[in-house]
Amino acid sequence: QVQLVESGGGLVQPGGSLRLSCAASRRVSSFTVMGWYRQAPGKQRELVATITGDTSTIYADSVKGRFTISRDNAKNTIYLQMNSLKPEDTAVYYCWFPSVWGQGTQVTVSS
Repeated sequence: QVQLVESGGGLVQPGGSLRLSCAASRRVSSFTVMGWYRQAPGKQRELVATITGDTSTIYADSVKGRFTISRDNAKNTIYLQMNSLKPEDTAVYYCWFPSVWGQGTQVTVSS
């Protein structure tokens, strides 16, 4: 069973940037979809972005043009580059692999 470990969350001001990382405990085929979800207080968990292969990506409308998902197959790691952050991006961000979730990392956007 693969395990996922996220890192890179924190507190940032509106307009700022953060980069999240998610490392898998074993080799993951580049053809396997992986992604990021988030859950804000009192809200359901929602899709942020997914990546299949190296270039096939899907983004939630709310993050298009601001967030970029990528992967490094040699490191079994996916990333989420988040730019132009807004207070409404505040949430716990979870890395996802089919049937597996990471522990989550808190992202807080506040002045």
